[in-house]
Amino acid sequence: MHPPVTGPNGENIPVVCMQMPSEPSELRFYTALLSAIGAPFRPHLRLPEAERLTLSLLREVEARMLVIDEFHNVLAGRGEKRREFLNLLRYLGNELRIPLVGVGTREAYLAVRSDDQLENRFEPFILPLWEVGLEARSLLASFAAAFPLRSPSVIDTEDMARYLLVRSEGTIGELAHLLTAAAVAAVETGEERINHRTLTLADYIGPTERRRLFEKQLP
Repeated sequence: MHPPVTGPNGENIPVVCMQMPSEPSELRFYTALLSAIGAPFRPHLRLPEAERLTLSLLREVEARMLVIDEFHNVLAGRGEKRREFLNLLRYLGNELRIPLVGVGTREAYLAVRSDDQLENRFEPFILPLWEVGLEARSLLASFAAAFPLRSPSVIDTEDMARYLLVRSEGTIGELAHLLTAAAVAAVETGEERINHRTLTLADYIGPTERRRLFEKQLP
């Protein structure tokens, strides 16, 4: 379970956040959802049992929203398997009567568009890239506080924010990868803080450079 989200009237809204499995398998999806709820692991669970248990627990915790990350993995399924999974999402929405939120890349939107009925239930919203400002600096301060390093990492300055956002190309996922790699370098070098030196030593390549290196290997 994700910590409750505060509604417009100050009420707590229980939200369940999960990560979409690497392929749209109904059983794997229910298993991942049960794990997100915090249900004890039950080996050899069959699909009908997994479905009944998931619905029962979602009602018990009074879930008011389901957020599915890596939603673009729906496209990993082919033909009938993908249709079965999209039917599962429609079924969940009908049974629980709660909003479903899919988070992912452009391919996530294409996955939703492949099903007319499902498309009517999802309103697309494009998240803007992070820009230098108070919100970005607050985000960086949160990252700095989360790493268990012995010395404080001063990365929430305007100059550092500009450097980090340019290098990570403005997405929170890439920013997390970059800072995690820098934290590892900070431990390995004994620096014990994220600074320009550990960022330089970080085992990280930005998305544009990764694509360029990959394309050079193509025949």
